[in-house]
Amino acid sequence: MKDYGDISSLVPEVERFEALDAIPSVKHSFLLRAPGIDVCMDRQAALVNLRQYYRSGISGLGYGLEDTAAAEQVHGKAVERVERVLGFDAPVADADALVTDRPGILLAILVADCCAVFLADKKGRGVALVHSGRKGSGMGIVTRAILSMREMGISPDDLVAVLSPCIRPPAYEEDFAAIIRKDCLRAGIPEAQVHDEGICTASNPGRYYSYRREGGRTGRMLALLGLSP
Repeated sequence: MKDYGDISSLVPEVERFEALDAIPSVKHSFLLRAPGIDVCMDRQAALVNLRQYYRSGISGLGYGLEDTAAAEQVHGKAVERVERVLGFDAPVADADALVTDRPGILLAILVADCCAVFLADKKGRGVALVHSGRKGSGMGIVTRAILSMREMGISPDDLVAVLSPCIRPPAYEEDFAAIIRKDCLRAGIPEAQVHDEGICTASNPGRYYSYRREGGRTGRMLALLGLSP
């Protein structure tokens, strides 16, 4: 692993979403391309190089790696409820969506063209973070995450949904972001509470990693979402 020095010197480039900032008990961040870190390599090697960058972003929200639950991300439809954390380095097996109502747990999803879908209860009772690309969107994983939150007693009427930047036509053949938006509305989230700025990762090379544009040899953006400790 390349030594990038003290994490305090790694100030992450991040995006924040106004709709989530409006919920006092919710913490979130979307870490962008890391300047100066080599990621032109296979996925696992790139993630090793980005580890300290991710750690710094997690720390900036007031959490540690040990407080963070990551999903394995197998392009499936499994949604897992997180009640205890094994740490960032022990991803939840087979899961592509994580749901929690426990303060102090930070959910994490990695994306590089797929969409990170943030779901948060306006009343601060729970959050979900979903990895939804072409396959997951086609299998209705966002709908399944919304149903999981309903099982925790959270009505879709109270949910805010935010779609991260992701790949879109004409850079990609399918508009899975449109599928995600429709699924949110069909599941009962009010239209005014579904937010998507329409940004394409493949069209913004200086800001986002793109698996398609970079031929698979690239890093991953890190989506983070949790309830305040």
